[in-house]
Amino acid sequence: MEYDTAGDPITGLKWTRKTTEKIASELKSIGIKVSSNTVGKLLRDMGFSLRVNQKKIASAGKPISKEEKEIRNCQFIYIRHLRETFAQKGYPVISVDAKKKELIGNFKNPGTSYSLEPVLTNDHDFRSYSIGIGIPYGIYDTLVNHRHGVVYVGTTFDTPEFAVESIEKWWTSEGDRRYRNAKEILILADGGGSNSSRSRAWKYEIQHKLCNRYGISVTVCHYPPGTSKWNPIEHRLFSEISKNWAGIPLKSYETIINHIRTTKTSTGLRVNAYLAEKAYEKGVKISEPQMSNICLQKHETFPKWNYTIKSMKMGNYF
Repeated sequence: MEYDTAGDPITGLKWTRKTTEKIASELKSIGIKVSSNTVGKLLRDMGFSLRVNQKKIASAGKPISKEEKEIRNCQFIYIRHLRETFAQKGYPVISVDAKKKELIGNFKNPGTSYSLEPVLTNDHDFRSYSIGIGIPYGIYDTLVNHRHGVVYVGTTFDTPEFAVESIEKWWTSEGDRRYRNAKEILILADGGGSNSSRSRAWKYEIQHKLCNRYGISVTVCHYPPGTSKWNPIEHRLFSEISKNWAGIPLKSYETIINHIRTTKTSTGLRVNAYLAEKAYEKGVKISEPQMSNICLQKHETFPKWNYTIKSMKMGNYF
């Protein structure tokens, strides 16, 4: 734990970002076999404790009609079919999304970490107290033998341009090398945000910064409204990142990048992270003439959620 323990040089307070499982694994490597439960008991005996927020306030959700459930189910079946088809061909299937914005500074971060005393943070989460914001946009390779994620942390706005440029960086740094003969990509995305199914800019950026630039075809499948938690990146990548920095104030961009990069799981998940310092503009409008130059083919199955965009080199078609 030498490199994972921090301390206050004034009070002598020490804390660690390691989970009980990680501590047990480290002890095993030096010949001390102990379970994670025993590690937790020992930490409590030493004065460490877990502190957590509690969800106690109930809220009523909007009821879902039988028709909506059938539509959702059909879209899930269609997504599964396309995922299996692309996987059989050896083509990439990536899950993308933007994690919630993070204020960079000494702010309370949800979750718990072992410490002798609570870590003191600002009593208010005012934006004026921060040194900036971090917008993590992730790309998760869903193929079982990869289990790899990349996160680009933006510093301005979560825009379609930021989303597509993050995917482009993944393709040039990892995807193209990993899938040398692939000419098609399947993207799984939520229905809103920077990768919204209704966004013209999202489709325009895919056309020009992925399809035309690299001569590839991009198929996009959006999850129905209210089902974003089914997007693989949510529970396979973002949840692990949240666990890794749980209870730790994200005081600097270096802190957020380091905690994303050190996110690992026993099943083999590895994550790269980079800071995207480019300033992105909100509200970019795409004109009708610009839209007419997009090689867009809507699928017969829920065309507003499923479509393919091809390179201009492949010819325009509708």
